[in-house]
Amino acid sequence: MSILLLLVTVIGGALLSAQSSVNGAFSRKAGTLESAFLTFITGAMMLFLLVLFFGSGKILSILDAPVWQLSAVWLGVGYLFLTILAVPKIGVIAANLAAIIGQLSMGMVIDHFGWFEGAVIPFDTKRLIALILMVVALRLLYVGNVKQQREKEMLETKAS
Repeated sequence: MSILLLLVTVIGGALLSAQSSVNGAFSRKAGTLESAFLTFITGAMMLFLLVLFFGSGKILSILDAPVWQLSAVWLGVGYLFLTILAVPKIGVIAANLAAIIGQLSMGMVIDHFGWFEGAVIPFDTKRLIALILMVVALRLLYVGNVKQQREKEMLETKAS
């Protein structure tokens, strides 16, 4: 079951990359806020139908949830908005890797302190090294993207 969950999560990550790319392209035509709005309104409509037909019938239990748990809504909106903003400027790979670094960094802090009723997993040297390697990878990707963009602009200038 664990391998199946890992595979499904990898597929989810691939879908996020595709979504980032499509949203980035759409934001150039309609705008960043409009792209985020379309994503959320479409998702809300789809989830409404899923809850209506397949939900457990406990929708009103949302009203009993602690306020801090409801804050996840704003965190998701922020993530989507910032991704839509970043992808057209820095590319899908750099934006997604930066998001992953942010996720893992915050995850390490949350694990270390056991926040949000989670397990306590202390921060150690291995985690620090992993984080540093990802930052190095992001730097290499970003520098490569900037270099390719400059070369493309130079070729376009020469062709004009």
